[in-house]
Amino acid sequence: MRLPVLFILITVVIDAIGIGLILPVMPGLIRETTGGSLAQAAVWGGVLSTAFALMQFLFGPFLGALSDRFGRRPVLLISLLVMAADYVVMALAGSIWLLLAGRIVGGITAATHSTASAYMADISEPHEKARNFGLIGAAFGIGFVLGPVIGGLLAEWGTRAPFIAAALLALANAGFGWFVLRETVTDRIRRKFEARRANPFGAIRSVSRLAGVGPLIWVYFLYHFATVVYPAIWAYFTAERFDWSPGLIGVSLAIYGISLAVVQGTLVGPATRILGDAGAVMLGLLIEVVALVILGFISSGVLLLLLIPVTALGAIGLPALQGILSRAVADNAQGELQGVLASLTAIAMVLAPLLMTQTFSAFSRADAAIYLPGAPFLLSAVIMALATALYLLRGRRLAG
Repeated sequence: MRLPVLFILITVVIDAIGIGLILPVMPGLIRETTGGSLAQAAVWGGVLSTAFALMQFLFGPFLGALSDRFGRRPVLLISLLVMAADYVVMALAGSIWLLLAGRIVGGITAATHSTASAYMADISEPHEKARNFGLIGAAFGIGFVLGPVIGGLLAEWGTRAPFIAAALLALANAGFGWFVLRETVTDRIRRKFEARRANPFGAIRSVSRLAGVGPLIWVYFLYHFATVVYPAIWAYFTAERFDWSPGLIGVSLAIYGISLAVVQGTLVGPATRILGDAGAVMLGLLIEVVALVILGFISSGVLLLLLIPVTALGAIGLPALQGILSRAVADNAQGELQGVLASLTAIAMVLAPLLMTQTFSAFSRADAAIYLPGAPFLLSAVIMALATALYLLRGRRLAG
């Protein structure tokens, strides 16, 4: 594997680890800084998570536009250094307001995921893009699994230890990138920085105007919105439906994360070679619809565990869709496109949990007219079916 590609994948892993690493200690850290109860800490935890996702939404296109103008290398390296400094500040934070400021800065620097994807697009041949975006997805899946595990172990040394570890990881990777990362934005594709393209609303409008791209952008958004049901609902659903312990819930999430990493790291390439990018997207959408319907009605916890790797097969479609979109825009707009996709992912992460948790509450409480804890999965299946219909009616022509 080429060293620049390794750096990009490590950057994505660190992004994901950084999110999960601090989850086990956040309740305790918030209580330390506020002196409040666990219930109050949960409220603040929601505020911090929303602030993080909102910054990703706002700054994904901004960093993407910066990378189109000044290059991927400086944006990635500076962001990693700022990320490291931010983790140090959070490790030393003595007030909830400093933690909030840290999550805001963290959300901005985590938007480097879009720049990493743009770099991968730059160095990929058209037929390689889906496979390489799959590698990025696999890297994120690995980080998703490792983060909470490492964070839980480091928490034995106190609530601040995971932040120091995250800072060291980001700093080490910045040093690695300094030596191995070559710039891919040349004068041939360098693009003038324009404020109207550097905000999410202007960037989405600009990208959507490209012939045929608009429908695929919204397929991407609906795809993400529907799959947010997994992290948003899984712990509540499995505890309510099967009375799973926290340990078993953690194991099941690890299985899902590993399955995602395997699917996106090893199966996207063969799927796109056999089916083409358009066929791989269609297969992924159909698998997701079927899997979500099954999860809505499943009654066996053992069967659910066995089906987890099967449900992860739907992840084949997303990298293929990214590949189609990447080929549809000019070389000098890859950063802008990936910034738009990062913003859409972030807004899905803000809105979908609210809808899914409310749906779960409505169908699982004692006085529910219909007791159906799996209702959020059925709602997601409907959303995924809408994405499939939009893809078939408006988007597949561009996909070829």
